[in-house]
Amino acid sequence: MRTSMNRRTFVAGTGAVALMASGKVPAATSSEEAWERAADIARNIRPPTFPDRIFDITKFGAVPDGATSNTAAIAKAIEACAAAGGGRVLVPAGTFFTGAIHLKSNVELHVVAGATLRFDTNPASYPLVFTRWEGMELMNYSPLIYAFEQKNIAITGKGILDAQGSAKNWWPWKGRWGGTVDHGWVEGKGLPTQLKARTELFNMTEAGVPPEKRVFGEGGYLRPPFIQPYRCENVLIEGVRLRNSPFWNIHPVLCRNVTVRGVDVFGHGPNNDGMDPESVDHMLVEDCSFDTGDDCIAVNSGRNADGRRLNVPSQNILIRNCRMKAGHGGVVVGSQISGGARWVFAEQCHMDSPDLWYAIRFKNNALRGGLLENFYYRDIDVGQVGRAAITCDFNYEEGANGAFTPRLRNIVVERMRVAKAGRVLDSQGLPKAPVDDITLKDCEFNEVTQPSIVKYTRSVRLEGVRVNGALVKSLG
Repeated sequence: MRTSMNRRTFVAGTGAVALMASGKVPAATSSEEAWERAADIARNIRPPTFPDRIFDITKFGAVPDGATSNTAAIAKAIEACAAAGGGRVLVPAGTFFTGAIHLKSNVELHVVAGATLRFDTNPASYPLVFTRWEGMELMNYSPLIYAFEQKNIAITGKGILDAQGSAKNWWPWKGRWGGTVDHGWVEGKGLPTQLKARTELFNMTEAGVPPEKRVFGEGGYLRPPFIQPYRCENVLIEGVRLRNSPFWNIHPVLCRNVTVRGVDVFGHGPNNDGMDPESVDHMLVEDCSFDTGDDCIAVNSGRNADGRRLNVPSQNILIRNCRMKAGHGGVVVGSQISGGARWVFAEQCHMDSPDLWYAIRFKNNALRGGLLENFYYRDIDVGQVGRAAITCDFNYEEGANGAFTPRLRNIVVERMRVAKAGRVLDSQGLPKAPVDDITLKDCEFNEVTQPSIVKYTRSVRLEGVRVNGALVKSLG
């Protein structure tokens, strides 16, 4: 059995990766040096491995009829696997109905091709746990698959994880969404939504109420995410197909050494982000597909007072060979980004949909703040995006209405090819918080219909950039 790398390996190691983990790496002097660091991230992330033991959930009483609750049987299989020292909890072919699944250290949940885990839509099947919702810690409904302070965990296989989010289940808790009122929300009917609890949670975080006393759940209507490892080390999510999450899909929080590979995410519900790494260090995302109702991948690090209280950036993240269809953004940073973000890389990704707003997106404001620096993107192939190829937006939601300065600097985009976009660049900082240092190199943008917007932005460098076939020296 091969052992996984642990936290000490990263912190105590030598070279660029160890320095990056400590946050002491100086700004790269060239794109080549930056991509050497990206290669170090890929080399040093190791997915967990598990003992050769099989714990078939049907041996613990699980029934594949799509109706019988298998929550207890799956929990027994996980408990037995962990007690034995680890192994694989096997979900064989068939449809298994279940509530919350809580993983333990050294356990791989393996969902074979032909198997479906169909999750209960009854909120009572998701007991309160310590979690994070839109960048704020609280006690709320358990994520559908959850792990807290565990090591060496995995969700693998070619099977389906079906959360059953729809206009009838989970999604109406958002209230009015999608720009219309025809998604299960009936104007004037007084249907319950998350609005009151969301506001209350914001107020609690600003007032410094301890997270354990921010208790929601029943009556709060704060939808749980699909998969959330929280304060975990050595995490692997590979191969599975996620369908119709209540809320965010894959949401690792304060985790280290995370691999997400070959996952297919689909769901056009409200806030159906494909993946939200939050305050994560060393993460590899590769060969994944996203077709979502919100951002495909959104890097986060906590919201407002909670993000500043924890003060843990997302860093050392490599995204490669992924496909993005519908969504608000392809590779996104923010907006729950008060803890900061740095050293995020994306390469060889394909994005294409009239329902994809932006390919590369940064969103922040003066209520969140945070330092965002060192973002490198290369070989990004875009069929079409609905708005702009690249956007840097400090006017998101509260905009300038806050006491904290958002900072964004050192964005390098190389060899981006765009077949169709409304704009090339929409970069709007704030008067006292300009966006710094955007470099576009050897990029090509076609069927561009509107001029770029460049406000409160310093140093936009263009090298070999073509717009509608013409070599350009400036944007705007």
